[in-house]
This record gives sequence, C-alpha cells and structure tokens, in this order.
Amino acid sequence: HASTRVLQGVGLWEGVTPHASAINDIRVSDGDSLLFLHYDHREVGDEPLGHIIENRYLRLAMIDRVLSLDTLELLAPMEIVNVTRAPDGVVADLADGRYIRARLLLGCDGRNSNVREAAGIGVTRLPYNQTSIVCAVFHDRPHNNIAHERFLPGGPFAVLPMRDADGRHRSAVVWSERDDLVPALMALDETAFVAEMTPRFGDILGALELAGPRWSYPLSLLHAQSYISQRLALIGDAAHAIHPIAGQGLNMGIRDIAALAEVIIDARRLGHDIGASNILTEYERWRRFDNMVLAVMTDVITRVFSNDIALLRVARSMGLGTVNRIAPLRRNFMRHAMGTVGDLPRLVRGEAL
Repeated sequence: HASTRVLQGVGLWEGVTPHASAINDIRVSDGDSLLFLHYDHREVGDEPLGHIIENRYLRLAMIDRVLSLDTLELLAPMEIVNVTRAPDGVVADLADGRYIRARLLLGCDGRNSNVREAAGIGVTRLPYNQTSIVCAVFHDRPHNNIAHERFLPGGPFAVLPMRDADGRHRSAVVWSERDDLVPALMALDETAFVAEMTPRFGDILGALELAGPRWSYPLSLLHAQSYISQRLALIGDAAHAIHPIAGQGLNMGIRDIAALAEVIIDARRLGHDIGASNILTEYERWRRFDNMVLAVMTDVITRVFSNDIALLRVARSMGLGTVNRIAPLRRNFMRHAMGTVGDLPRLVRGEAL
C-alpha cells in the first residue's frame, strides 16, 4: 500500500491502475496444518493491503511518464563506457562520444550492480540453496483478491491474485524450491509441470493451466556494506536483495527512492550540493537500518519454515494460530506488511514532495 502512494505521488499510478489487482486478504499457512494466519484489509481501513502488477506494465508506465516530462531526456538504449567520480562531481562517458556531467550518480542496476562493483563497495551474501520458479496460471474459480502463502519444506509457495485475462481467472505463482530439484521441474512439459504444482497449490482455485512461460531465479540474501560513496548512492537491489518470502523486495527499493528523493529535493531547496557526503549520509542512515531489519526478519522466517523438522513444525503452526487470535498483534503485522509503519518519507505518507 505504501508503494501505491509513491506511484501516485510521482504520476505513475494512473498508467498501471488498469492492470493492477488488489490484495484485500492474505492467508498464511504451514503445510497441511489446520492452524493459519489470515489478514483482512477491513481491520485496518478501506484500502487494499497492496496490489499485484505485472512488471511489464510498470515499465511501460514509467517510460510513458519519462517521455511526458520536458525536463528529462531519455537516452536509452545507450551504453555508458566510463564513469569518473571526483570531489566536485561525476562525469559519465557515453558510447556515442558524448558525456554527461552531474552532481550525483545513482546505482540502480540490480543485485549484480556494476556501479557498486566499480565503486569497490563490498557485499554480504548468504545463500538459501533455493531457486524461485515464477509463472502465471489460469484457474476455474475466482481468487477474490486473496493472496496465499504456504510454507513447504522446500520453501514458500505463494499464490498472488492477478487481473483476469481473456475472460479467465488468473494468479501469479512464486514457488521456491531446493536448487537440486528445480532443473528437473523446469524441464517438465506444461501438463507434467501443472501436475507437479497442483498438490502444492491445493484445491482452493480449482483446475489449473499455465498462462504463459516459466522463469527461475536463484535466491540469496545480499546487503551492501555501504549504500553510499563519493558522489554515489545505491538504490534497490543494488543495495539489498532479500528472499521473496514476504514480497517486500521491490517495496524496499521504492521506499529507498522516496527517501532519497526527499533528501535531494530538501537539499536543493536550501541551495545545498545534492551530492555532498552529509546529504548522502542522511539517506543511508534513514534507509539502511530499516532494510537490514527486514532482511534479517525474512532470512529468519525462511530458515525456520523451510524444513520439515517435527518440533519446529508444531511451533510454527502454534505461532501462526496465536497471532491470528490476537487482534492487536495481527493488525500491527498487517500495517508492517503494508509499509505504513516507521519513519516514512512524505511520498510514502501520501504527501507531496
């Protein structure tokens, strides 16, 4: 929900609304246990807990927004062949012979960031020995805007509500499984793959059918040892990458953007150098602790739930059932999942920059 506010604040939400599916409820369960945790958005207000949007539509909306801004020139596709950072600014040399001079360089180039590597910023990596299989499925019954998260021994299995397509009900699947099993699963034909997925899916939505291609992504925890350097700030997966167990990776990056935008704009209004070290330190101090806490939480949850140890299985089920019965605790977890708790940037609060 917090990310929705940011997209609204920067003029992107209108472009993705036709393709967004609301998450009104979240149901969390541990294997076949009868105990579960259920989040209902009506307990904390009238707004959805969040939305599911296909990445391609978010990209298209961003490109349309960029092209509508007279103050921004889109150079892509273009290769940057060299970047020089100096105490007084940054120069990026382009493949066509031109160069760009700026006060600040932002590294937004993913978990394998070339910008981060060139700056000599180290990272902490923790493997999960899991790979995430991602696909979309058609199903017979409507999802009623409910997201499901099932904890299985091989890893979490998430079913996320999507907009109907071609008059058929549709959901996204994020299936985390042991590394050694994934190649064989990806090699299955569609019929065999659906047959393998169905027992994990359950009968909540009826018969299943693949609605497109499958992708797989190796999973690991990554956290940069610093978010900043001389005239440089890292954002999103270039600074941190976590397990998709709570669906928070992109949301963390969007909060990075909201915080850095606020810091930069406030500095500019006061006539300060937006790339100065004290300005960048304010951004890092604001975001690093929040991101680290969430990374640790998702790491612990992943490791505790991704096994079939009997004692842990009983404790997990009891924990989910206990939280489900204690309304104030449940509502607090819901607000954290919505991203509306903590020291929030103005865009996240729904306010103008």
